[in-house]
Amino acid sequence: MRPFAADARVALAWQAQSLLLAYPDERLPERLTLARRVAATQPEAVAGPLRVFAEQAERTPPHDLAADYVATFDHRRRCCPYLTYYAHGDTRKRGIALLRLKQTYAAASWRLGEDELPDHLAVVLEFAAAEPAVGARLLTDHRAGLELLRLALRDAGSPWAHVLTSVSATLPALGGDEHAAIGRLAAQGPPEEQVGLAPYTPASFMPDPAGGPR
Repeated sequence: MRPFAADARVALAWQAQSLLLAYPDERLPERLTLARRVAATQPEAVAGPLRVFAEQAERTPPHDLAADYVATFDHRRRCCPYLTYYAHGDTRKRGIALLRLKQTYAAASWRLGEDELPDHLAVVLEFAAAEPAVGARLLTDHRAGLELLRLALRDAGSPWAHVLTSVSATLPALGGDEHAAIGRLAAQGPPEEQVGLAPYTPASFMPDPAGGPR
């Protein structure tokens, strides 16, 4: 996919989407308010899904929404929010991909939290909002994984599918190569070699492989 220029409006959308993909704690109401404000600045393809998510989240009891988040992102392999997992599984190559992401963040003087893996979609979106040019490249590099996650969330009837739909709408239309990559990943799944991540991150932060609260 060709690089694209991400403007300030796209960066604002990425920031809101990042916050909505965080664990729905007591700060969720203010995040939903921000999402609605951001939606008012966006084209409908980006804004509409944000509003739908906000409406669904507000109708759901907080405890139920939090439990749904954990059940979706922690316990459903197909709904893994860690983008490098789709291409590399839990293999040595994924460990290298994680290291490269961390180096990319460091080169931009962007510090990662101690409890964060660099390929969590919320983290990538937060970085992209701060560094749109580099962030746009990271998101397009992982477009196949993004689309697989979006489809898995949609098939599961998850409200977070709307957030992924909004993310996809900020990116260029899929080309033939991306469609082929998505098809291959969907058919084959990620590699299954269970090595390579332990030296990179403590065991308590290893995905299961689906992940946990951002």
